[in-house]
Amino acid sequence: MATIKSLSKFLLVVFSLAIVFSSSPAAAKKKPDPHAATPRIVFVPHDNRPISDKQTRQVIEKMGWEIVTPPAEMLGGSSEVGDPEKVWQWLESESETAHVAVLSTDTLLYGSLVGSRIHSWSASDVSRRVERLASFKQEHPFLKIYAFGSIMRTPRSAEASGGQEPGYYAKYGSDIFRYTALADKNEVEGLTRREKKEYDFLHKLIPQDAIDDWMSRRSKNFNASKRLIDLARKGTFSYLVLGRDDNAPYSQTHMESRKLSEAGHDLGASKFQAIAGIDELGLLMLTRSVNDWTSSVPFVFVKYNWGRGGNTVPAYSDEKIDDSIKEHVTAAGGLIVKDAGKADVVLCVNTNPNGKTYEAGDRANDGKPREGTKYFADIVQEYVDAGRPTCVADIAYANGSDNALMEMLKDRDLLFKLRAYAGWNTATNSTGFVMAEGMLAEHMTLDACDELLLRRYLDEWAYQANVRGIVARQLGWFRASGSYSALNERRGAAEERATRLMQRFCETNLPPFDELQYLKVTFPWNRMFEFDMTFDRPFSYEEYKARLKEK
Repeated sequence: MATIKSLSKFLLVVFSLAIVFSSSPAAAKKKPDPHAATPRIVFVPHDNRPISDKQTRQVIEKMGWEIVTPPAEMLGGSSEVGDPEKVWQWLESESETAHVAVLSTDTLLYGSLVGSRIHSWSASDVSRRVERLASFKQEHPFLKIYAFGSIMRTPRSAEASGGQEPGYYAKYGSDIFRYTALADKNEVEGLTRREKKEYDFLHKLIPQDAIDDWMSRRSKNFNASKRLIDLARKGTFSYLVLGRDDNAPYSQTHMESRKLSEAGHDLGASKFQAIAGIDELGLLMLTRSVNDWTSSVPFVFVKYNWGRGGNTVPAYSDEKIDDSIKEHVTAAGGLIVKDAGKADVVLCVNTNPNGKTYEAGDRANDGKPREGTKYFADIVQEYVDAGRPTCVADIAYANGSDNALMEMLKDRDLLFKLRAYAGWNTATNSTGFVMAEGMLAEHMTLDACDELLLRRYLDEWAYQANVRGIVARQLGWFRASGSYSALNERRGAAEERATRLMQRFCETNLPPFDELQYLKVTFPWNRMFEFDMTFDRPFSYEEYKARLKEK
């Protein structure tokens, strides 16, 4: 009898505790509906540049899906490395009602992409944050997590680094690049006698404290990346991708990528890849999350300009562009096909026949047709006329559009018959971004696709390939101090001049829209390479579309 009474008391206590816990704040939190038609996505970009943050988010918004990002002030900027602890707090709060998380590991571990290059976090700080990802998944077992991070870049010079490397890179950047390139080549195929002498000379030339600092930070990042691969193996991530930024066929970045690929070889490309590029990875992982949610495997057909085509090794990359595109398609959850008639995305890639990549700011990018221009425009025309969902990756020039191609597409009335376009930054940035956007186009209205096209034309064609160079040459006309990479007191005058030039370019090259007079160019990173564009009056795409039809 005593046993029965004791058992009854025990059950009463258990029942009471169950009531208490079921009414606790933790238990009362709203849980996401697993059967929702569209998911709620939390997206942590790797910095607050417009292309990394706002413009990537807008692609998902054009589908009508919900996506939230941390406030810009939490993310890293040009001089602020970001606040990983505040981002973690934001992520924990927003993930309670989310279905999908697309996360920059650079932001969560170091504060931002720039932070990964110059941070002073200890190895234990970095390790603690990596393990926090594991516990975060345990706390949110039904949340699908797609992670992307960077393998530290190896800029060819201080100029190529954009001032976003430690101070000693200004003097020894070219030497450090060459030193690590020789070390990488030595592991892969060995060095000639002359190269061995050069390697020994550079070893003595570069200050030991500089190379120790640089390699120490890389070691922390490399070990963190290896641990991220371990977490992918344990199921923390639905997908993990590590990108090589500003790379070369032989470099420290290439060496580390080889070793990380080997470390994750058993996972296969369906779970993990180390690939060329970085700024496009956020959209690639968002696209994979959409394809997973909708159980889609988009088919992609790739067509190159004549000449070197897919065998082109672009500037800022260490591999053939065809290999990079295949990796991007796999990362996004698609499949390459050899028949354009079966493709969901026809990706036309504008390469130079000689296989070289030039800078959009070169004088040769003057709008006059070059070898291969008409041939490539004919390719685009053919697929558009056949009713295929055609996208253009414009990579003949880095950091901006091919003016000759754009003039030809404009004259043939093809600009707004494409599904997607990109010609920004590096070749892999453009190919990855446009391919992902092309995959997502089937979830958008044609008007939404045209809005995104307009954004890219204003950015890559109007500003990057044309206005940027003009304003850069005129900076010396403005009073006060400032430079291309640090506008400072000249920032306001540069923004005003760029705004007027953008308006003039649009009047000449794009259908008119009333909001053009309210366009405002800003330089959020205090340098001319990135720009943002706002309208003092809300932009009405319906009015713009009407003008487009009138023309």
